[in-house]
Amino acid sequence: MGHMTQFETPPILLTGMSGGGLSTAAKVLEDKGYYVAQNIPSVMVIELLTLCAQEDSPVTKVAVVVDVRSRVFPGSLIDTINGLEEADMRPTVLFMDARDDVLIRRFDGVRRTHPLQGGDTLKHGIQRERVQLAPVRTRADVIIDTTNLSVHDLRRAIEAAFGNMGSEKQHITLESFGFKHGSPRDADLVMDVRFLPNPYWVPELRGYRGTDAPVSDYVLSQPGAADFVDRFINMLDSMLAGYRHEGKNFITIGIGCTGGHHRSVAVTEEIARRLRDEDRVDVSVLHRDITRD
Repeated sequence: MGHMTQFETPPILLTGMSGGGLSTAAKVLEDKGYYVAQNIPSVMVIELLTLCAQEDSPVTKVAVVVDVRSRVFPGSLIDTINGLEEADMRPTVLFMDARDDVLIRRFDGVRRTHPLQGGDTLKHGIQRERVQLAPVRTRADVIIDTTNLSVHDLRRAIEAAFGNMGSEKQHITLESFGFKHGSPRDADLVMDVRFLPNPYWVPELRGYRGTDAPVSDYVLSQPGAADFVDRFINMLDSMLAGYRHEGKNFITIGIGCTGGHHRSVAVTEEIARRLRDEDRVDVSVLHRDITRD
């Protein structure tokens, strides 16, 4: 049907857990020039996107937010995704998530009840929603776990994931992190670089970060560092074709050290540089814990 010729980028279907950051994500996409439609019933999404895809439509980038409040209407989100694919408007499904205890804290902080809570506890409402959304989460192209993200971190994560949406290349987000703050639950692959000597214990390097040349040079000159980067790039090369075959064009790779300041940052930057030089994939970098204590 050729609808996609009208859009600059594939339409984004934004969904996820209540309290997971949908409102913030919608605002970021709006700031990036997307026409954002909120709380659209699933059955109307195809109709809306078909309208936006018309030749005379002023809309070239569109994101549709479908949250729990939309599910009082008939039709499932999975049916909508399938319908969009059949209409040549395959959406990029962005799923926002967070740990249950964090969702509870966020609801308590704003003194709101959960839409599926009914007469039960907040925890029961969250569990019901998680069960309902499990099939959609499985189909998601991008999952952003906001458990450890500030609003500013979330903005950077979305901009990293969708920075080059117009490209046909696979999108790789490399995310450095500190294991002491928890590993990223939205990563497809997690690597541990704590086998390298820690610059934290070198007094003159402690105040620097992995983006600074003194730390980067120190980390990458250590025995095993260059070999690790080479082997990782080779391993990733062998995985990308399989990911593409499975329809997975958004890959998030977590690279961790103890605090997320030095080793993981330096290695992440080096891997990103190598991948960009090869120019076969779009690469975005997110340093989740670089400013955390």
